[in-house]
Amino acid sequence: MKVDTHQHFWNLAQVEYSWLVPEYGPIYATFEPKDLAPQVKAAGIDKTVLVQSANNYADTASMLVHADYNDWIGAVIGWVDLLDPAKTEADLSIFMKHPKFRGMRHLIHTEPDPDWVIQPVVIESLKVLARHKMIFEVVAVFPNHLKHVPTLAEKVPDLTMVIDHLAKPPIKDRGMSPWSDQLKAAAASPNVYAKISGLNTAAAADWSAADLQPYIDYAVDCFSPARLMFGSDWPVCILAGDYNQVWTETNQALSKYNPAEQAAMLGNTAQAVYRL
Repeated sequence: MKVDTHQHFWNLAQVEYSWLVPEYGPIYATFEPKDLAPQVKAAGIDKTVLVQSANNYADTASMLVHADYNDWIGAVIGWVDLLDPAKTEADLSIFMKHPKFRGMRHLIHTEPDPDWVIQPVVIESLKVLARHKMIFEVVAVFPNHLKHVPTLAEKVPDLTMVIDHLAKPPIKDRGMSPWSDQLKAAAASPNVYAKISGLNTAAAADWSAADLQPYIDYAVDCFSPARLMFGSDWPVCILAGDYNQVWTETNQALSKYNPAEQAAMLGNTAQAVYRL
């Protein structure tokens, strides 16, 4: 099974996406399953994970409807209110009735407080998530959020966490530390996974597999292929390429690994984590 663990849909006429403004150019538009389906098929992707794009219920509801009508959407990562543990419980009791709902994320990188995710009330809500065996996806944009992952893992040790986009390493500047130190610390917790996704938009405009290679290799050293997963980050990825380029160049960067390791990162790990 080949799995794309990170893609989005949004309809600007139906749901509010407060971060999505005209300055974003080509992604300031409506993107729906009919736009992605041919590209997924061309790449040989069997299933995708549809991921939250707004901190509201309307976005989650729209994703679950898309999942109902498109078999190739294998799982949905939605949103629930983490600022009230009782509300977290109530939200989950509703969304978990859907067979493809697997967990949630909050756009912590848009919060004015960089320490939002480690406030006590959020920790208590994440314990509710863990109790229901739901995934928490961490928008751990470096340098403000990745450092909190070990804290979350310590306070909620049975919570499965997935770091989006390898926490956006400084690829364009060809930097490593302290991103590398923080990623290694995050990987020390066995319930933490990471996505090889969103790297093209962290690189220079003329990026290629060679630019991504050092960061992917370092992530493999930290996590092993058994805790890494491919994601396209479509449609955000079109800010610096397209779906096929991301798929092709990521495969090129993974080509040095043996078939079993490639299979893990391109699908098997995701199949297990998202229960596809």
